[in-house]
Amino acid sequence: MRSIYYEDYELEAYRKTGGRTITETDIVLHAGQTGDFYPHHMDAEWCKTQPFGQRIAHGTLTFSIGIGLTAGELNPEAFSYGYNRLRFIKPVFIGDTLYATVTIKEKNEHPKRSDMGFVIEDVLVMNQHGNTVMACEHVLLVNKRRG
Repeated sequence: MRSIYYEDYELEAYRKTGGRTITETDIVLHAGQTGDFYPHHMDAEWCKTQPFGQRIAHGTLTFSIGIGLTAGELNPEAFSYGYNRLRFIKPVFIGDTLYATVTIKEKNEHPKRSDMGFVIEDVLVMNQHGNTVMACEHVLLVNKRRG
């Protein structure tokens, strides 16, 4: 755990995560957790007749794993405020290995709280071929230094 305050974030700071391979178990468990049993995720034979030719991971699974990869060091000064511009750009298949990059895109003052600010992270999730499969902005609400 390490305190990183609003003032400490530097624009264009960049980091890359380790990887995580998507398994059939991931897809089956996610379907059970969400109730999304659409054939795109569950029916291998039907998927052979579709454009991708195989089952695809749920977008919400891709999001969960992609964002989970970015969670590293605990910062007690920052809180996830939400996500903007979430897009699923390419399908994710069983056996794909995902990794994420995070770039500090912007910093904005909080309009009502002078003791906090917003930090916007540009998050890209890529597969093992370097293709971007998901993109979003992660909005953090971050404490400013006191005094």
